[in-house]
Parts: sequence; structure tokens; C-alpha cells
Amino acid sequence: MLVSLATAAIGAGLAGCGSADDGGGSHEGDHVATVSGGAPEGPYAGREISEPKPRPEFTLTDQTGTSFNFAEQTAGQPTLLFFGYANCPDVCPTTMADVALAVKSLPADLAARTQVVFVTTDPARDTAQFLGDYLARFDQGLPNRFIGLTGTQAEVENAQGVAGVPLAESGGTMHATSLLLYGADDVARVMFSAGDTHAAIAQDLETTGAG
Repeated sequence: MLVSLATAAIGAGLAGCGSADDGGGSHEGDHVATVSGGAPEGPYAGREISEPKPRPEFTLTDQTGTSFNFAEQTAGQPTLLFFGYANCPDVCPTTMADVALAVKSLPADLAARTQVVFVTTDPARDTAQFLGDYLARFDQGLPNRFIGLTGTQAEVENAQGVAGVPLAESGGTMHATSLLLYGADDVARVMFSAGDTHAAIAQDLETTGAG
């Protein structure tokens, strides 16, 4: 059973996703987390981050094969950042589907400013083209296409480190389930995980989108 993260830290744990080559079944690993508190309080529908984090600085390669500096190219825009992998059969596609529904429900001006960035935790298999094909399943009809990022193993691990999420394990299939929301002020104050709905994501995009 997937367990939602609490407010103690960004990406405080790892969750196992099923793999396409694990014998046909979905393997769920142990969820390791440090949690605190009960129901979330404050202005957010998601989980408030106890120590807000600035938009991280890292550079990877996007689905067009172009260098992408996350901090520079998303600066001042409401941005959702997720680390996962394209062959994931459960958490990753459901998260991207929820994000797409959330963006579709936003006012047009906010939807046009919202960026969604998916960083692979499995760069050995997730080439730029493969990521592009994968994300195209979710972003049809949206004003901005989802941005897929890949790179070397070291580059991907650096991105996870500066974003404050634990490094993925087991070839990238054991990864943090946290979906981070950076507001227009370039700071992340709220995050979501597998149990959160598209309505919660949309609500917090509206809360943080004005800066």
C-alpha cells in the first residue's frame, strides 16, 4: 500500500513502483519515511513544507535534446516538479494524469503560466525521445507541453539532491513520490504525494500562482 508523505521533509521517503520486466506483477517496496503531525493545516490543500525550499539549480536535457536549466527556464512561473520513470505502471502515470486534470481546471491565464517538469530516475532507459512520447500521453490540449528531462546518472542524482528528494534506488524504480510545487515567487512551500487529488493540486496552484 502506498503511504502519503507528511510534512516533515520534502520527499521524506521512497516508494517502489512496479516494473515492466518484473514478471508481470507490480512490486511495491517498503515505504521509508520520517513523518510527523496529523492532518495538514494552513493555507494549502497539499502538505505544507516545514522549511520552504528555493527553486533548485540544475541542468539536464529535455525531450527535444536541448539543454534545460530548470531554475532559469521556469523562473517566476508556477512549476510542478516530479521525479519518476516512464516504465512505471502506477504512481508516475497516475500522478501525471492528476496533474493534467489539475492544469485543465485552472483559469486560462494561470494554466498558460504553469510548467510541469518530469525528471527521469531511470536515465539508462528514458531517452529524450522516449520521455517525449511518454509525456505526450498526458499533456494533449494543455497550453504548455510537459517538460521531460534526462541526463547522465550523475546529473540526475545531482538534480534529486539539489531538489531535496532522496536518491532513487533499484535502477530508478524506487523513487520519491513527492510532487513539488514552486510558486511564482520561486519557492516551494507545498508538496503532494500519491494520495492527493487533482483538485488539491489545482487549489494550491491558484494559491501560489500569483507570487
